[in-house]
Amino acid sequence: MPEYLTILGVCVASLPFLLLLLPILARRSSTAAIFWHAVLREKMAQLITGKSKEARILEFVLQNAVNGDPQSVVDKIDKYCREKEWAMNVGDEKGAILDKVLEEANPSTVLELGTYCGYSALRMVRVLKPGARLLTIEFNPANANIAKQIFRFAAVEDKVEILEGSSGDIIPQLKKKHEVDTLDFVFLDHWKDRYQPDTQLLEECGLLRKGCVLLADNVIAPGTPEFLQYVRNNPRYTCTHYATHLEYTTLRDGMEKAIFKG
Repeated sequence: MPEYLTILGVCVASLPFLLLLLPILARRSSTAAIFWHAVLREKMAQLITGKSKEARILEFVLQNAVNGDPQSVVDKIDKYCREKEWAMNVGDEKGAILDKVLEEANPSTVLELGTYCGYSALRMVRVLKPGARLLTIEFNPANANIAKQIFRFAAVEDKVEILEGSSGDIIPQLKKKHEVDTLDFVFLDHWKDRYQPDTQLLEECGLLRKGCVLLADNVIAPGTPEFLQYVRNNPRYTCTHYATHLEYTTLRDGMEKAIFKG
């Protein structure tokens, strides 16, 4: 018992030091940055405010963005995440890459894996051609609810279809239940360990047409080594890497474009 109390005392005494050290490490390490911003700071803010970070983002949008203006909503989310709380949106720097790759692909049917608060879907809606279809899959019901409210505020709810559930369950339902023939563009920004199996699942379900563009976020931080190995060593894909930074930081990250050759 005395040994246990000694260990507990050391841990408690070390806590202030760790709280001082983590922000310093977060400026140098993407792993430390994600843990500091997405775990510790988020939990502390939730204890203080009684609201989730996603609810706080929504509140900021509703109070500061222009109703019915998707660009204004995107800008205000970026402002909040740069100045107040870090969040796992694709962000403005990588968002510009998403915009460019999407415009070049000029897709008719787009699938997003990982809606979160709806930021990247809003970016895509801004540049999609009239009549294009955008489906986005979100596993977390609370996040899906936040995204719905943001889409409604931005007046794009009729341009985005949120499919709630796991990607592993929904992808096999896309053809019959959601009347998707094939996809022209896929944006991967959900659980990183699902990138590679979901890419294979899209292939197995016959959803990738020849020329379909897959764009994957966070392939360096936190990293998707299995996905990169799969597409880069697969003769069915032509890959391009975009070196960039982890959203709202100066830490190294990257995006990977993989074009399906059939």
